[in-house]
Amino acid sequence: MKATEANLLHFLRKSPQFVIPIYQRTYSWTERECRQLWEDILRTGRNDHIAAHFIGSIVYIQKGLYQVSSQSPLLVIDGQQRLTTVMLILEALARRLGDSEPLDGFSAKKIRSYYLLNPLEEGERGFKLLLTQTDKQSLLELLKENPAPVEPSLRITDNFAFFEQHVQALGDDLTPLCHGLAKLMIVDIALSRDQDNPQLIFESMNSTGRELSQADLIRNFILMGLEPGQQTRLYEKHWRPMEVAFGQEAYSTHFDRFMRHYLTLRTGEIPNVRAVYEAFKKYANSPEVAAAGVEALVADIHAYGGYYCAMALNQEPDKELAIAFRDLRGLRVNVAFPFFLELYHDYAGGRLEKDDLFRAVRLVEAYVFRRAVCAIPTNSLNKTFATFGRALEKDRYLESIQAYLLLLSSYRRFPKDEEFKHELRVRDLYNFPRRSYWLRRLENHGRKERVPVDEYTIEHILPQNDNLSPKWRETLGPEWRRIQETWLHTLGNLTLTGYNSEYSDRPFAEKRDMQGGFRDSPLQLNKHLGSLEIWDEAAIQARAERLADQAVTVWELPTLPANVMERNRPKPERPAEYTLADHPYLSDDSPMRPLFDAFRKQVLALDSCINEEILKLYVAYKAETNFVDVVPLKGSLRLSLNLSFRELNDPRNLARDVTNLGRWGNGDAEVHFSNPDQLPYVMSLVRQALERQMGSGEADL
Repeated sequence: MKATEANLLHFLRKSPQFVIPIYQRTYSWTERECRQLWEDILRTGRNDHIAAHFIGSIVYIQKGLYQVSSQSPLLVIDGQQRLTTVMLILEALARRLGDSEPLDGFSAKKIRSYYLLNPLEEGERGFKLLLTQTDKQSLLELLKENPAPVEPSLRITDNFAFFEQHVQALGDDLTPLCHGLAKLMIVDIALSRDQDNPQLIFESMNSTGRELSQADLIRNFILMGLEPGQQTRLYEKHWRPMEVAFGQEAYSTHFDRFMRHYLTLRTGEIPNVRAVYEAFKKYANSPEVAAAGVEALVADIHAYGGYYCAMALNQEPDKELAIAFRDLRGLRVNVAFPFFLELYHDYAGGRLEKDDLFRAVRLVEAYVFRRAVCAIPTNSLNKTFATFGRALEKDRYLESIQAYLLLLSSYRRFPKDEEFKHELRVRDLYNFPRRSYWLRRLENHGRKERVPVDEYTIEHILPQNDNLSPKWRETLGPEWRRIQETWLHTLGNLTLTGYNSEYSDRPFAEKRDMQGGFRDSPLQLNKHLGSLEIWDEAAIQARAERLADQAVTVWELPTLPANVMERNRPKPERPAEYTLADHPYLSDDSPMRPLFDAFRKQVLALDSCINEEILKLYVAYKAETNFVDVVPLKGSLRLSLNLSFRELNDPRNLARDVTNLGRWGNGDAEVHFSNPDQLPYVMSLVRQALERQMGSGEADL
């Protein structure tokens, strides 16, 4: 590696051509970064006391270790964003200057000849900068002063328009801009392919003002080390179609999310949202994947990327499936995508019927929505869906999905009809995070012609106004305030209308009978309102009961015969190898046995999902995984609580920090106790470990 300080314009003038390799990310600067650079250039150009303005480094690969003196194109590893943006500014300035030259070297002809073009070359060799496929043609047409291509690069087009507008706003006072451009400085870093590791250098680069996305890092990791011919083939066959499918503006965001789901499916582990690239490298370097080769890996990613686009990006061609996926997106069940990637793969391969896929989508939707209405913490859903595929019996696909969900218990349960209906009737659904979703589903259930619910607004039949009119108070009776506070935002009092402003706080009869009122409404949600004479507490409750009865058919709980449930019940992974008899300090006559039995009884009573596993050296209690482990000692029980020590609320300081200390058991907090009187307090600590586990993972709905 050789690095030298250089004036940017001198560097551009001496360099024959910069090529952005296909494995690099596309041009991604937004107006924010462009505005910052523009302001820095003008500030520098207007101040004679500022000799230079440093804008970062330009890192490129060349065959030998030498500074710019060859006619070979330079492959840019870092600096694309700055190079492209400065060239957009120079093109906008050249168009404004015409034949004038406010500063030596700054005329339209000189700017193009020195910095934008190679006037003596033909074809693509005639341009100083060649971008990647998404942006390349847009920049070339711009520099040729031709119309933009049919599918232009949005960032190239928008940013040039931004600079053109700002150059025009300077009027005839272009000298500060020219001075500022002339003062731009860079660090010129030349790499040797034989002596330097471009991938490691690329991973460490983040000087453009826009953080490298996980998608950028993954694409470079896969393609950078390949021979040019293989790079081009894999990019054009697999990676370029994914970039197009994911979309120019949101490619990185969508790809990062997809890759997290893909890795969860492939590894059974959920990568941290900021460590997707590291998880991908580990997966790609695993013996099985490495043995299959990079082409197989990229083809697999491409295939699953297509499934993700169908489900998550509204690209599903089947109308019925498209509606189901849209409703799933409305509920924002992102955690289910690793599971659905497997299902869609089997659907695409003919192993899962379309109707069964549709029913599986509706089933998961019902499971998640019922839980949300019943206020069951969502945090466990990541793990539920990450490991769902292990429960699939693909010779009875849908049955195994239904049974798996029905057999979940405790905080992972599928709420039964009565629990769901009760919570649906009394919950505040107006402030529910996804209220447009449940209203759309209720209204459109069973309809062949779907109602565009987004065009309507939510109407409180009993108004929200704290100062209800005398007519409303008379209708509700002396307890009008209690009735309003209790039922205002609940299912029975909410509906949809296109006449919200006209309804205002009118009495019910006026809302019912006016033009566009409830009698005239085409919506199913308003079907029975036109026949009512009065809107009071009883009417609200009756409507809530009716809609709740309808809801259990919209978000349906499946039923399976007992023998089918039993057939799908998970079998113990292995028989217990140890018993309490293997622990000498838990023998029937041991002084610790009564204390252990009392502790054991209270732990198992915490939740029906808790299992006990007797191991050689300790006894484990687990929900998702171990939350407390018991090591029997001669004079006490030693508990390992599976949470970090700093998270534990322990006002009596009974626990000690065992972080990074070797011991039997899981967790960073250790508790010794030997007195039965300590048990209530000890159980308060154990509950914290259990509650943390039940709430572990990200609430990524």
